[in-house]
Amino acid sequence: MNKNKTFGVIGVCGANGNLIARILKQRGYNVIGTDLAFKKDCRFAKALEGYDIDVFYGKTPEAFFKKSDYIIPPASLSKDSELLKSIDKPILELCDIIEMIQPEKPVFGISGTNGKTTSTTLLKKIAYDNGIKPCEHDLEGMQGNAEFIPILQSRLDGDVGILEVGTFGIPGTVGRVVKNTSMTAGLITNITPDHLNDLGSFMDYANVKAEFIKEIGDGTLIVNGQDPTIMGLLRELDFKGEIITFGVDELPDSVAMKECVCGNEIAVKEIISGCGYYFCKCGITTPQVDYIATNVDLKNRTFDLHTPTEKLSVKMAIDGIHNVYNVTGVIIAAHKFLDLPYDKILPSIATFTGVSGRMDEVGTVNGKTIFVDYAHNPAGVETVLKEFKKLFGDFTTVITVSSESGYPGDLDIFNSVLKFSKFIVPASTASQKIATEKLKDNPKLNDRIFFNYVGNFEKTSTLGASEEEVKEGIKKALNLDCEMIIAIGEAATKFKSIVFEI
Repeated sequence: MNKNKTFGVIGVCGANGNLIARILKQRGYNVIGTDLAFKKDCRFAKALEGYDIDVFYGKTPEAFFKKSDYIIPPASLSKDSELLKSIDKPILELCDIIEMIQPEKPVFGISGTNGKTTSTTLLKKIAYDNGIKPCEHDLEGMQGNAEFIPILQSRLDGDVGILEVGTFGIPGTVGRVVKNTSMTAGLITNITPDHLNDLGSFMDYANVKAEFIKEIGDGTLIVNGQDPTIMGLLRELDFKGEIITFGVDELPDSVAMKECVCGNEIAVKEIISGCGYYFCKCGITTPQVDYIATNVDLKNRTFDLHTPTEKLSVKMAIDGIHNVYNVTGVIIAAHKFLDLPYDKILPSIATFTGVSGRMDEVGTVNGKTIFVDYAHNPAGVETVLKEFKKLFGDFTTVITVSSESGYPGDLDIFNSVLKFSKFIVPASTASQKIATEKLKDNPKLNDRIFFNYVGNFEKTSTLGASEEEVKEGIKKALNLDCEMIIAIGEAATKFKSIVFEI
């Protein structure tokens, strides 16, 4: 493509358009942009700063089309739109840009149900601390695992790509991300039930995650060997690449049933939700893992990690047995993918204080400490609350979740909250309705469940409560006889600033 040609990008205030404009500019092309939003309302205007891209905000003048040799409309624009019909210049679509510009760097993906964001953020920190620059989407407020964001992000400037790969409950999504980023290595944290409303059954969901394994092909996979679903999928798909397994040497504290890839229900002696020690008559059983964490001391945040060649003493700055799993997987990834010696990795682990919204201590009100956590699916909630119980004893949980698995997921989440919490404050509409059912069936729960009303907030994905509902929920929790409060869910993390208002 001639570098003297000018690309006109429509919709630079949207994630895809913004990324496309910056990718083309970084590759030396002339770029101009337009968007119906005014600059003050342009969500991602900051990401365009320093790129020398002329942007027409508020309207698309005739000059934009005159200056452009190629027009790139947003993927959401209908092919039958009057705007597209009126354009007399060659039109390039999102898929054309993806085909035209390749990543040209090593790309590592992190997938799984829980722990993706923490693992991705930590691996990036290790890279930065060692002078390795990961490509960044720089879209403020965006998590970055939506389908086309990681695909486009891999094409931005950087030494490596470290990408979070999610599903959003849509078959084909994970496979397209891996394929279109030329990903050759990755980490799978765990696979537990999620998105069941969209996908129907746990194994349907697991098979969407399996796209990660299929598309990596003969590359390298770092996996939680104590998850029977991951190990079962690797066997069923006859994965031909390198498999590196890890786990934690801890006594299980519960037993749960989990569907095996063969269709049988298997008992898992759980260390964290859905992961631990297992055996199925089809032959899937807990392997002797390649990397094992031992002597875990959650109070002091330390553990020993036995690698194939040596024993490491690991100091963390984050809490919980689930983070021992996350940190172990990342240490392996940094050693294998970033090619770093362990002594260059461990200092970064010791100074990583976590991701905002993950076991995040927000503040103290009237002597009561308030945490928020983004946990929004049954396994995530169970794991976080189990660790909270170990660390802090009694606590009150404010529920702001609306599960992507619908009522069954909401019920599983409520039951976990009921199991581990001293008091429960349902703030989301979904949890309020379940609380009403629970109280009707068991009036004795009146001394543990506290709320004022059943709201009518219309959920958006996992955003299950309004700002006012979160505020009222936390205020209610502050009046209960418990010094620790944890508000769980997307709404709790989104509206956590209300703690300062209170």
